[in-house]
Amino acid sequence: MFKQFFNPARRRNRAIADAVYVRIVAAARQPAPYSDWAVPDTPLGRFEMVGLHIYLFLHRIRGEGEAADALGQELADTFFLDVDQSLRELGIGDMGIPKRMKTLARMFYGRTKSYDEALDARDLGALTAALRRNVRPDATDWPQAAQLAAYVVQASDELAAQHLNVLLSGEVHFPQAGEGEGQ
Repeated sequence: MFKQFFNPARRRNRAIADAVYVRIVAAARQPAPYSDWAVPDTPLGRFEMVGLHIYLFLHRIRGEGEAADALGQELADTFFLDVDQSLRELGIGDMGIPKRMKTLARMFYGRTKSYDEALDARDLGALTAALRRNVRPDATDWPQAAQLAAYVVQASDELAAQHLNVLLSGEVHFPQAGEGEGQ
């Protein structure tokens, strides 16, 4: 058991996952989704945007081999550790953390399924509906969901164009949100 904690490959994956996570959070915190597309700038809205970018990265590296799988697992672990820490900073006590983490994990993995189906089919309407349902469940109408969906497709296409070895080294680039408005 202790060998896995002292494993140089695991430490390297941790460092790479941390580098990828920093870039994902930067992409998720771009101003356009919050200022122009009406994504709520709340803890839950930020969870949705970080989760969406995590999903995009995981979607890109899925099926790319053992190294990609290991990085994907480290990245998911990093994300949920960050979510746990954020809940604690929001004042959620130790007794409430496991229940909320279970709920948030279920939310994340449920979203990845609906995003996968829409993105794999290149169905912009289904992707828009999934984003509307997940990011703004309180809104009866959210026309900017189509702009976010167009960004997701653009980001997916740009990630697909990035060489796997570059991604596995911790370099990942997301498009500028709001670029080419009229998306």
